[in-house]
Amino acid sequence: MEPFAGAADRRAMSPKLPRIAAPLLRCLAALMLSAQLGMVWAGTPEADALRARHAALAPQLANNAFQRPIHMESAQASGELRGEVWAVVEHPFQTLHAALKGADRWCDVLILPFNVKQCRAKNLASGWSIELAIGRKYDQPLSDAHRVDFGYRVGAVTADYFQVMLNADEGPMGTRDYRIVLEATPLDERRSFMHMSYSYGFGVAARLAMQGYLGTVGRDKVGFSVVDRAADGRPVYVGSMRGVVERNTMRYYLAIDAYLASLAAPPAERVDRRLRHWFNETERYPRQLREISQGEYIAMKRREIERQDAPVQAKAG
Repeated sequence: MEPFAGAADRRAMSPKLPRIAAPLLRCLAALMLSAQLGMVWAGTPEADALRARHAALAPQLANNAFQRPIHMESAQASGELRGEVWAVVEHPFQTLHAALKGADRWCDVLILPFNVKQCRAKNLASGWSIELAIGRKYDQPLSDAHRVDFGYRVGAVTADYFQVMLNADEGPMGTRDYRIVLEATPLDERRSFMHMSYSYGFGVAARLAMQGYLGTVGRDKVGFSVVDRAADGRPVYVGSMRGVVERNTMRYYLAIDAYLASLAAPPAERVDRRLRHWFNETERYPRQLREISQGEYIAMKRREIERQDAPVQAKAG
């Protein structure tokens, strides 16, 4: 398949075993594998459903324009936009679960997209919340950004499945009902299958604001889904509001990917590692995701992260 701009089977021969010995050895091998994984997969309904989705998406994950095992879908219904990514990630399930189960760790993820100006996790009486400041792609004062308050909740957690949900009732420019949901299940001892969805609702005011954006600075921007072919065979990508939600969904997925990739680095190097990783991965899809230069992005994000990590000053009076 044409990329975005910018094994043969081998079977080992084995000697025949007695009828009783062969099943016994297979059972022992399965138990040894479970011990290596540190879990015995319970086959929970949620995990079974996610693995079934992995099996159904096998052709798309193996051959796609992303040039990696990713599949994206999007939809625009009456008053709602949704983007979804399914991906095979080279991280053991236990590592993935441990890395993404804390609200403060999600701030290390969510600060990476260029338009997130600040992220702070708060432990309130009602539970953990994540306060985002959403703004432009360039530097701006926090007072000019839009505040979005997400509730953070861990959903189902079993030996072979976990789910994290972020929900916000209100967003910028009249948008509402923001939902970021991440779920994952193991595929083997080193890989996991992850599904992330990003959705929000909108009314008349938000629709008009989006139409104004799409008619001016956003008129040439596109998403990832191919909706047609030009006369010369080049792909025609989805635009309009579905294009917007696809770009944002991919940015958030790449933020998760960058955060996970940075964990292999020494702690002092992780911030720089994830900034460069996120930017470099977005550059794989310049038609959709290129906004500013690497130097501008890294300098801006270093300032924003330094501001984010600074102690909160109590207001006088």
